[in-house]
Amino acid sequence: MPRYVCFNLIIVLALFGCGGGGGAAEVGVSEAGAQGVGKAAEVSISKFDDQGGGDLTYRFAGKKPLVVAHRGASGYLPEHTLGGYELAVRMGADYIETDLHQSKDGELVAMHDPTLNRTTNVASLFAPRNGGYRVKDFTLLELKSLTVLPINGAKASREGFTPTSPDPWRVPTVREIMELARRLQRPGSSEIGLYIELKPSGQLIENALIQALTAAGYTARSAVVIQSFSDGTLRRIRSGAATLRTPFVQALLGSAVISSDGLPFVAVATGAAPKLLSFKEVATFAEIIAVVIDPSTHPISKEFIDQAHAAGLQVHGWTFATSNPSQAASQYKHYLDLGMDGLITNFTDLALTAKILHLSQR
Repeated sequence: MPRYVCFNLIIVLALFGCGGGGGAAEVGVSEAGAQGVGKAAEVSISKFDDQGGGDLTYRFAGKKPLVVAHRGASGYLPEHTLGGYELAVRMGADYIETDLHQSKDGELVAMHDPTLNRTTNVASLFAPRNGGYRVKDFTLLELKSLTVLPINGAKASREGFTPTSPDPWRVPTVREIMELARRLQRPGSSEIGLYIELKPSGQLIENALIQALTAAGYTARSAVVIQSFSDGTLRRIRSGAATLRTPFVQALLGSAVISSDGLPFVAVATGAAPKLLSFKEVATFAEIIAVVIDPSTHPISKEFIDQAHAAGLQVHGWTFATSNPSQAASQYKHYLDLGMDGLITNFTDLALTAKILHLSQR
């Protein structure tokens, strides 16, 4: 089933300087109907049409810069739901990003917060437990009775898009997310990746994730990224995964720091003061540094990204959350021009548009 790119083409083309002439890629636009995401535009760039037809978003799948759907299509639909993940895939995401907690009975479920009340209707169905609504105090069966609600400008549905999962707005398990990614996989195209964060640290949940991945047949060659704000978590997983012969790609989450003498570091939160890790040290247990895009406190420079690349690390940015197409296009262009390798975004369609136009200028 085709995936479509949604954007205001005139604004984005103007911001990226993709006009006619000068060797610019030819861009053709046709309105997409009910197959995808409502009013949309299918883009065709002839420069990249080297496989003889097919859908453009699939021809770009897996090519850097990677588009990572933050909590699914969370700018449009309820976060961490099968419906939201599916919309992101159909919009062209390379990876779907998910946060995992464990239920009371040990199941890995998708939820960002350690509690349920921000994103679900739990308070209307259950009384508080142990003073609140922690994920770990509810069984999987109880979690499956909840509905995940839209927040922060998202909607409960999207015109022109009908999820194919039977319960698209329930709390999903990691197994269901894996099954969805494989079911939506188009034969012959790049694998739909998983970008997984373990919210609590600890060997119990770390082992549960590795076991779930290996049981599902994921290997070192699979499009899987394990991310964490804890370098200890990634060090433990890397050690255990190596024993299982499945050293999954790992991403350290943090912020960009340049010391007074010009040396780059990744800052990770550790209590009162952040821990500063050099690129050389990070490269011993991770392949990616995923840093916050906050120019006021942690600016990311071309030099920072160049030095990360020299250390063998990719640089991904989080979270691209601008919904206005023209403002988003300008923001994406800035970071792509710096050499950023991955865009962790709430708006997959806008990120994919930026990716296509960025690649068209090469």
